Amino acid sequence: MHFSLIDRITSLTPGESITAVKNLSLAEEYLADHFPGFPVMPGVLMIESMVQAGAWLMRHTEEFRYSTVLLKRARGVRFNNFLRPGHTLEVTVDVHEIGEASWVVKGKGTVEGKSAVSARLTLEQFNLRDRNPAMAESDAERVKWLQSKFRQLWTVPVT
Repeated sequence: MHFSLIDRITSLTPGESITAVKNLSLAEEYLADHFPGFPVMPGVLMIESMVQAGAWLMRHTEEFRYSTVLLKRARGVRFNNFLRPGHTLEVTVDVHEIGEASWVVKGKGTVEGKSAVSARLTLEQFNLRDRNPAMAESDAERVKWLQSKFRQLWTVPVT
């Protein structure tokens, strides 16, 4: 991920749903160009926040069996509000359908309780080694890195 658009996972129910947050800071480099004098998070990056949250849900549910999760399709995308520096985007992704290689999820993002973005996403999961056996070592390294990153994002609540 070149852009880590999830700062913290706040709730997670394997195979069902995930909620995560992205705190937007003026330090985000892309805000210098989007837009000068009126910095807002680009809509495509709000969608990517939902994709990344959905990917963490898939990985955790599947016990990190797959090294790669990609967006295959986005439908019914709606943008309703701006996300400006100082705001927090709260992303919720709910599972609609689980297939062998892909999941269909419904994502929504809110800012201060108001809808900012929503979409129905199809996410595809696979291992690089399945497409190129020479990538087996890269797969293993990536999964290890992803597990470490996940532990930073999600702390299981104490009950």
